[in-house]
Amino acid sequence: MATHPISLTINGKGQQSSVESRRLLVHYLRDELGLTGTHIGCETSQCGACTIMLNGSAVKSCTLFAVQADGAEIMTIEGLAKDGEMHPIQEGFWEEHGLQCGFCTPGMIMSTYDLLQKNPNPDEHEIRHALHGNLCRCTGYQHIVKSIQYAANKMQGATVAD
Repeated sequence: MATHPISLTINGKGQQSSVESRRLLVHYLRDELGLTGTHIGCETSQCGACTIMLNGSAVKSCTLFAVQADGAEIMTIEGLAKDGEMHPIQEGFWEEHGLQCGFCTPGMIMSTYDLLQKNPNPDEHEIRHALHGNLCRCTGYQHIVKSIQYAANKMQGATVAD
């Protein structure tokens, strides 16, 4: 099988590899780079568990071949925390019980990151709309919405009530 050289920036670090043209980005991230926080759910772009940031936008990494990402800047869930401190979105999911089994959580968090970059103060309807491509089998989404509201407030410098 023919391979193609690719060069990416992943979580702020340069990465050069040679990949098969049919290798999905999600498999490249998980299997070759060990970034297993990007989950494989449905592999049909329905569940959102594989959501990452690609050049500043949330994308489902099961929908792209790794060669299509050549030259891109990627952030995975592993790149969100800084200096051992949880990102406010991660903190929000922890504090507001926005996860149960946790399988969908990395994708939910990355979609939330995308939302809050574009809209730092979303209302409940906007939050629910932004998550429409992410499925959770465990929750009714109410705690996820509260987690995102917590994160939005924290990122804007508001005091979050206990």
